[in-house]
Amino acid sequence: MSYFKTSLKFLPLLLLAAPGANAQTADMAELAAKLDASNTQTAYIFNTLLFLIGGFLVMWMAAGFAMLEAGLVRTKNVSMQCLKNISLYAVAGIMFWAVGYQLMYGITEGGFIGVPKIMSFGAPDTNTGYSDHSDWFFQMVFCATTASIVSGTLAERIKFWPFLLFTALLTGFIYPIVGSWEWGAGWLDAKGFSDFAGSTLVHSTGGWAALAGAIILGARAGKYGKNGQINPIPGSNMPLATLGVFILWLGWFGFNGASQLAMGTISDVTDVSTIFVNTNMAACAGAVVAVVYTQLRYKKIDLTMALNGALAGLVAITAEPLTPSVPVAMLVGGLGSLLAMLCVPLLDKFKIDDVVGAIPVHLVAGIFGTLAVAFTNPDVNFLPQLIGVVAIGFFVFTVSSIIWLALKATIGIRVSPEEEHMGLDQGELGVAAYPEFVS
Repeated sequence: MSYFKTSLKFLPLLLLAAPGANAQTADMAELAAKLDASNTQTAYIFNTLLFLIGGFLVMWMAAGFAMLEAGLVRTKNVSMQCLKNISLYAVAGIMFWAVGYQLMYGITEGGFIGVPKIMSFGAPDTNTGYSDHSDWFFQMVFCATTASIVSGTLAERIKFWPFLLFTALLTGFIYPIVGSWEWGAGWLDAKGFSDFAGSTLVHSTGGWAALAGAIILGARAGKYGKNGQINPIPGSNMPLATLGVFILWLGWFGFNGASQLAMGTISDVTDVSTIFVNTNMAACAGAVVAVVYTQLRYKKIDLTMALNGALAGLVAITAEPLTPSVPVAMLVGGLGSLLAMLCVPLLDKFKIDDVVGAIPVHLVAGIFGTLAVAFTNPDVNFLPQLIGVVAIGFFVFTVSSIIWLALKATIGIRVSPEEEHMGLDQGELGVAAYPEFVS
C-alpha cells in the first residue's frame, strides 16, 4: 500500500513526460477545477445543513422553556406563560429580521455598533460556505432564546403588553448590539474575548435583563414576609417542568454543536462530535452536583434544583465546549451548577423573586462559564474574558433598567393585586389552562 501511494506522487511527472502531455495537463487541470468546485459545493451543502438542523433544535428549545415555565408557575398562570413564550418567539423573529441581524453583523471590524437595515438575501454564493438564509435562521433562534430567559423570571405578576414591548427592544437592539461585539467582529473580539456559543452573549444577556426586571417589578405577593421569612410558592406541574428540561437539553446539542459553523470536513465533523459529548457530560455533572448538594444542604433532594443544575451545567460549558477534555467539561458543568445553587438563597436574601431560577442558571453559570474559558482554552486570556463579562453586564443591566423604568412610569408593568390573586390566565387572558381546578 505504501509503494502504491508513493507511485501516485510521481504520476503527474510521468504524464508530463508522455506524448501529448500538454493536452493531458489541460485535462487534469480541468478535472482538478471540477473537483475543487465539487468540494466547495459539498461543503456548502453540509455547512448549510448544520445551520438548519442546529436552528430547528434551538427553535425546539422555545418549547422547552414554555414547558419548564408552565410547570414551575401556579395553575392559575400557566396559559399566560404559554402565550408569552409563543409571542416572544414571534416578536424575536420579526425584530431580528427587521433590524437585529444587520445591527449584529453590519458592524465595522473592532467597532461598537452596526447599522440596522431591512434584510435582503441574494442568490446562493458558495464563497460564503453556507446559505445566507440558514445563517439568519440559526442566529435568529439564539436571539429568541435570550428573551425566553426573561419570561420565566418575571412570571405571575407582569403585564403581557409591557413584557412584549421589552422583548421587542431586547431582541431588536440590546442582544444584537452585544452579539456584534464578539460574533460581529466588534471591539470585544478585537481584544481577544471568546464565547463559543453564548454563555455570556446569550445567557448572561438574558440574565442581566431578567435581573433588572425582577428588581424593578418586585416580588410576587406573599413570597416574602414582613419579618424576613421566605414563603415557598410551589409550581403546578413537575412532570411538565422535567419534560421542559429534557427538551432544552436536546436543543442544546444544536445550540453548541452547530456553533462550530462548519460540517464540510472530517475535522469539523469530529469537532461537532466532541462538542456533543462535552455538552452532554457537563449537563450530567450539573444534575448530579445539584442532587448531592440539596441532599447534604436541605436533607431532602429538590427536583427543581436538579433540573436547574442540569441547565446550569449546560450554560457553563456553552462558552467553550470544544477544547476541554471530558473530565474538565464535567468539572465546568459541576461548578456552574454549584454556583447556581449557592445563588438561590442569596436572591431570597435580597428579596429578588425569580420564579424559575433563571438568574442563577443563566446569569451566574453564564458568567462562570465565560471566565472558565481562560483555563480550558490555551489560546484565551483571562483579562479579555473579564472585560467582556463586565462590559456586557453593565450595558445590558443599565439599558434594561432604563426601559423597565420607562415602561413602569408610563403604561405600568405590574398587574393589579386583584388580578395577581385571581391569576393572569383569567385576569389578562380569560383562558384557563386547567379550568377544572381554577374557580
